[in-house]
Amino acid sequence: MTSSPRLIYLPLGGAGEIGMNCYLYGYGPQGDERFILVDVGVSFPDMDGTPGVDLILPDIAWIAERADRLDGIFITHAHEDHVGALGHLYRHFRKVPVFARPFTAAIATRKMEEAGQDPAMVQVAPVWPETVQAGPFTVGFAPTSHSIPEASALVIDSPEGRVVHSGDFKIDPDPRVGEPFDPAMWEEIGKTGVRALICDSTNVFSRHAGRSESDLPEPITKLVAEARGMVVATTFASNIARVKTLAEAGRAAGRSVCLMGRAMKRMVTVAVETGVLTDFPSTISPEEATQVPRENLMLIVTGSQGERRAASAALSRGKYLGHELKEGDTFLFSSKTIPGNEVSVGRIQNALSEIGVDIVDEQSGFYHVSGHANRPDLERMHGLLKPQILVPNHGEHRHLREHCKVGAAGGMTPVLAPNGSMVDLSGNKPGIVEHVDVTRAYLDGSRVIGALDGVVRDRMKLALNGLVIVALIIDEEDEPLEDCWVELRGLPEMVGNQSLSEMIEDQLAEMFPRLTHKMVMHDDKLQDEVKRVVRQVCVSEIGRKPEVTTIISRLMAG
Repeated sequence: MTSSPRLIYLPLGGAGEIGMNCYLYGYGPQGDERFILVDVGVSFPDMDGTPGVDLILPDIAWIAERADRLDGIFITHAHEDHVGALGHLYRHFRKVPVFARPFTAAIATRKMEEAGQDPAMVQVAPVWPETVQAGPFTVGFAPTSHSIPEASALVIDSPEGRVVHSGDFKIDPDPRVGEPFDPAMWEEIGKTGVRALICDSTNVFSRHAGRSESDLPEPITKLVAEARGMVVATTFASNIARVKTLAEAGRAAGRSVCLMGRAMKRMVTVAVETGVLTDFPSTISPEEATQVPRENLMLIVTGSQGERRAASAALSRGKYLGHELKEGDTFLFSSKTIPGNEVSVGRIQNALSEIGVDIVDEQSGFYHVSGHANRPDLERMHGLLKPQILVPNHGEHRHLREHCKVGAAGGMTPVLAPNGSMVDLSGNKPGIVEHVDVTRAYLDGSRVIGALDGVVRDRMKLALNGLVIVALIIDEEDEPLEDCWVELRGLPEMVGNQSLSEMIEDQLAEMFPRLTHKMVMHDDKLQDEVKRVVRQVCVSEIGRKPEVTTIISRLMAG
């Protein structure tokens, strides 16, 4: 017996965390639904939990197994946490079309090209009220204001009703670059009835109304005009409006403006090419900037989140592309530090302080506005759309839970659905009907590895515990030679006046004569016994239980 069609929502990333946004919608009989995927973003690693990893990617295994039922991928905007994984994961999706607005499509095309995927699969989508058909879904890109041009919510219609996926948004009547928030359009979208709103929750704890990007030029221009020495400013490279404000402030102060960092130059170039950025002030190259007097120069650089290889970090360490900060220079962080990046940003700011640079950030004055809706703005969006169901997304678990409370107070039926929670949006009792195992994947060098592959886990063990390498030889008589070789990695070489490696070698030499013939002939058993002795010595002498690698060489009788 065929089950009745249902409308489902399944977050694969971005619900219960900041970043790595990836959301699935399905419609049809259970087990035979057709799907669309919204956003394929990344998160960024840290040395504590993901050492050596380049990017963290969503776990798309569930939909990859059902890729023959995927009818489209829709990208809401061009931030890395929404489009950054597209090229790396697209090989699972078998020629599925990717839809995005022009600026986002240009960034998505580059992601595909860089990963060796077919860029022709990226299609430019029209703006609401025009729509795109993907299987049983009719999808429209409804412009919203955010901290990047052409951000869009998705109006997703199916036979079960209308769902609005807000994407990242704020209510800004004048974002300077990109479309302003249009309450009349949203009210019109809500008039036909909204079954469910899947909504940004990032700033649900901020109880004051959000501020406009257009409020920033005055204080930033004043700051730059009054600064002495060289001025350096950093912000998110994708925040084209902010980059424009900074550049205009530099020019107004009579300074030559130089963009530094590949991401900064790429974003500005794409914005100009796609027509979302006009009349951007003229800039000079880093080489040309070396000929400009310091008091007449302003650098706009990447690295607002403390990225080690970005221009901000490089300048804090010394010279970069011929430029060096000096005492009395001004460094403006026109950005908010993303939770988790505080240590990295603090490291750069302290390095700048040691040079004598004056640091200005959002704690110093009005130099940044968020791209996400605060609680009053969320409540306004709820009121414009009047959805029956509210499913918070884009936030840590505490954000989702708080947003549910706001929704319930507003008369909506809230559903708390972190990653892996399949929500049935059909019928009279919407709620979670299934839990899907969702982990994450890692871009490690040029390879994508699974979280359960053990690579990162082993790397963390090595980082935490150190490594002892033992090489031993079994002679032609199947007897271990007593002179084994021990090398240490990530462990102290000396314990008092004694060598730790020699202490381990001595204990192993005492162990070998006691080994049974069966143990000597069996590599696994021999390795286990070596590990036991090595760890026993290390725990006794240094309080550590290291990882142990044993290399066994067996000499063959001639």
